[in-house]
Amino acid sequence: MALILLRAVFILVTSGLGVAMIQSGLFLGSSDWAPLITLGSILILALVVIILDILTPRKRLETISAVYFGLMVGFFLSYMINIGLTPFYHSISDNASMVGKIQNASHLVLTVFMCYISISLLLQTRNDFRFIIPYVELSREWKGLHPYLLDKSVVIDGRILDLAGTMIFQTPLMIPRFIIEELKQMSESSEKICRIRGQRGLDVLEKLRKKPQIEFRIYDGEVSGGKDQSAEMKLVLLAKEIQAKLATTDAALLKVARLNDVEVLNLNDLANALKPVFLAGEQCEIQVLKPGEEASQGVGYLSDGTMVVVEGGRPFIGKVVKITVTSVLQTSAGRMIFGKVSAS
Repeated sequence: MALILLRAVFILVTSGLGVAMIQSGLFLGSSDWAPLITLGSILILALVVIILDILTPRKRLETISAVYFGLMVGFFLSYMINIGLTPFYHSISDNASMVGKIQNASHLVLTVFMCYISISLLLQTRNDFRFIIPYVELSREWKGLHPYLLDKSVVIDGRILDLAGTMIFQTPLMIPRFIIEELKQMSESSEKICRIRGQRGLDVLEKLRKKPQIEFRIYDGEVSGGKDQSAEMKLVLLAKEIQAKLATTDAALLKVARLNDVEVLNLNDLANALKPVFLAGEQCEIQVLKPGEEASQGVGYLSDGTMVVVEGGRPFIGKVVKITVTSVLQTSAGRMIFGKVSAS
């Protein structure tokens, strides 16, 4: 609504500008149609500006700030240089009218060149500065609570949605735009499994965005030094840059992040920590579903997905048996329980 109102006011202002130009006699020829042509040209130009604005809905704040600030610097520098060249202009000719024309033309050329140079310089250095008004804010540190950066694996996994719903996260959840683009590419893949994973990831993000109790953000900024890096490495660099924590289920990314001194939340470790603890000698019931690697072994699963290897369980495939726990193996990939068929 605010944008519609702004565009309507802009059309009214440009219409008033056209009327003012007609009354001033600028850009008018001898034709009776000249006033209408002048007004129509200004309104067409205004409509072109509005159409370009509508066609580019996502504008990068740092780019816009760089352009605005570059224009300001360009106009200021061209003005100062033009003043400094005033004695030179007067040395060219004694005709005041000629000097004025030369000075105006030189000022116009200087303005165009200085604005271009200033904008180009600021656009090339926007990764080194935070282009949030004022431009001179040099720090790129995150203000407030440091967020959790979500990687592709943790979004596709989906458990982050249920975990966030428990209000365990007191900090914002954030995902960079380049990870969303990667999920989008996966959802359009010709491979069925890849396409399903990408679509699932996008669905999870949409559900996170709609949860009112979760502060969910999308990071649109660029990563310093991440131009030629992989998405995983860019994620690590971004986490280090804004002092964020990384949430993942990817073991390789976990190691890379820790090598770069980035705090990591491994959802697999969290899930394992919440699983029931079984000690050697305890008994439980398990349904043997398939044969194990050894001749006498059977394999079953607890309700949370924990694999249970049953010694002597192969004859009981398809049946529920009582087992005695002999040992528990804990790894980052998960937990495995070893037991044997109980005699009782």
